[in-house]
Amino acid sequence: MFKRLFILLFAVIDIMCTTCAAYGREPSVNALSAVLIDADTGRVLWGKNENEPMAVASTTKIMTAIIALENADLNDVAVVSENAVLAPPVKMHLKKGEEITLEQLLYALLMQSSNDAAVAVAEKVGGSVEGFCAMMNEKAKQLGCKDTEFVTPNGLDKGNHHSTAYDMALIGAYAIKNEDFIRISNTPSIAFSTNKNSYSITNKNRLLSSYEGAIGIKTGFTGKAGHCFAGAARRGDVTLVSVVLASGWGSAGKSRKWTDTKEILNYGFNNYRKYSIMGKETDIGVDGAKKDSTVLESEGCLDVLLSEAERDSLVYKYKLPPVLTAPVIKGDTVGVCEIYSGGFKLGQTYLKASEDIEEHSFGHSLKSIIKDWLKIIC
Repeated sequence: MFKRLFILLFAVIDIMCTTCAAYGREPSVNALSAVLIDADTGRVLWGKNENEPMAVASTTKIMTAIIALENADLNDVAVVSENAVLAPPVKMHLKKGEEITLEQLLYALLMQSSNDAAVAVAEKVGGSVEGFCAMMNEKAKQLGCKDTEFVTPNGLDKGNHHSTAYDMALIGAYAIKNEDFIRISNTPSIAFSTNKNSYSITNKNRLLSSYEGAIGIKTGFTGKAGHCFAGAARRGDVTLVSVVLASGWGSAGKSRKWTDTKEILNYGFNNYRKYSIMGKETDIGVDGAKKDSTVLESEGCLDVLLSEAERDSLVYKYKLPPVLTAPVIKGDTVGVCEIYSGGFKLGQTYLKASEDIEEHSFGHSLKSIIKDWLKIIC
């Protein structure tokens, strides 16, 4: 009876979160640090202490999987070491000397967050845990992470292992562009055997079955980090990534990470949509012609995720020469129009000459007169 009441209460809270977000009010989350980004651009749509260094627990394994997928073959076979066997729970209970493919390890890593699988992956791909973590940190820099240091491949609390909600969202947005990552992390359940054991693995990501458009990504928990979750969802042409760190501890925190995530995603889907934005036309002076100026036209448009308020307050910045010098050919690219929202560069469109403009000088005029005269007498 109590269980049914709890489920009903959970559903009511979820509906209330959706209704609240629909009216444009910012989400209210329990997480100490959280963020929502546009997966296509990395732009922050909403944040709460999103740049604060935090323990990130097993959301770390998003990067672990990406490094493996980009630096090894899924059919590669790892031979399990004693170091991997000794990894603490959660684990798949690998045995020393067990032969297991990288793909099988990634199923256990992403679906049930196995710590021994993470060590086995690291040793296979990086040669050692330390070597693999160096690869993780280098990738984080390449992706634009601002404050991330990976010390372990599984996210267990050790040394200065940390990241931020924003950095983990960037990593998550990158990961979901990988087809193998999506395929493996979205698998509901799978069974396979190795030379020493048989495994049956069930996906622990509840968002996949409880949220429209969910495509990932990864749960996490340690005593230091609390309950964490990096989530992603796609509806139509909009893809959002959310991260919640330290949503709480115990059973309450375990449930709250889901409600926190749904509220943040609801806020995004209810308040943002794709708009086609054109760069604005502008005038530019012309030297050496009868005309003093001409109009530059914007070529193409940007499809960008914006709220209505943002759409109405875009900032356009032009990168142009001080003046054009005739002759000017219609269609020539002259400069660019950069489009900003809240200081974030959404993109740019090219500015092109809208007309042909002939050179005008004494010599040019004389040539034109002679040319016209020759036409008459001939």
